[in-house]
Amino acid sequence: MSASEERTTRDARWSALMAAAQDGNARAYDTLLCECLPLLRAICRQRLRNTAEVEDAVQDTLLTLHRVRHTYDPARPFRPWLAAIAERRALDRGRVVARGLARNTGLEAADHVGVDGEAEGRVMSADLRSAVAELPAAQRTALQLTKIEALSLAEASARSGMSMGALKVATHRAVATLRRRFGMES
Repeated sequence: MSASEERTTRDARWSALMAAAQDGNARAYDTLLCECLPLLRAICRQRLRNTAEVEDAVQDTLLTLHRVRHTYDPARPFRPWLAAIAERRALDRGRVVARGLARNTGLEAADHVGVDGEAEGRVMSADLRSAVAELPAAQRTALQLTKIEALSLAEASARSGMSMGALKVATHRAVATLRRRFGMES
């Protein structure tokens, strides 16, 4: 059997297992999850370097799969649906890691600042809060949800009532305004 035929057979098997799982077959669901793990790890490994982060993204994918399994359409192929979920979770995990590194870098730099630097940091922080407060409401909301709370666009859209496109535009404008205000134009 060729690789293409094996993949087609596997995809049909996974689709059938997921349909059975939706009908309440726990054994089919367990089998499906075990068979999918290598694919999930491969997808997450493409996006993340750290092994622990890869495993966290795989776990996030499995939790998401469990939470949204009722939305799968058995008339459609399962593997692309699952791969899309894994891609999103890996990207989300990568964003969380990047934000954590940025925060840690900022904290490490703050450790090397003297008393005058600490006072300057408090003034900058107050200036930033003030600048954010002066943003239009839509930009402030978009910035809060997407950058500060680190929600995905779908989650921020659901919470704010704004479309994902409007969130992207509002976030971009908010960041651009803040960059101009603090002389950080690129």
